[in-house]
Amino acid sequence: MSGVWVFKKEGFRLMENRKAEGKTCSLRRKVLVYLPSGEVVSSYTSLEQILMSLGWERYHGRDLELYQFHKHSSTDLISLPKDFSNFTSVYMYDIVIKNPNVFHVRDI
Repeated sequence: MSGVWVFKKEGFRLMENRKAEGKTCSLRRKVLVYLPSGEVVSSYTSLEQILMSLGWERYHGRDLELYQFHKHSSTDLISLPKDFSNFTSVYMYDIVIKNPNVFHVRDI
């Protein structure tokens, strides 16, 4: 993995694909792909439909900032930010790990 670590007050993160000609960094975008259909998950509506078909249920907890899903057959919990624009690769990989061979994270 190559890139530049950017430190800010809120924390730090790795910025990939640093442009050589300037100080501008661009983050490689990633998408979550549902492997059986090849569909790129582009909204929580489509993701929720897929997760429900896999046995996940919407968990209505106390946290109003998150969408959460759980399975009765496991102790796993998927927590996602309410705003889809904050749906980053960290959340995507969490879904991939909890649903092996069903999802894939791909660079675009």
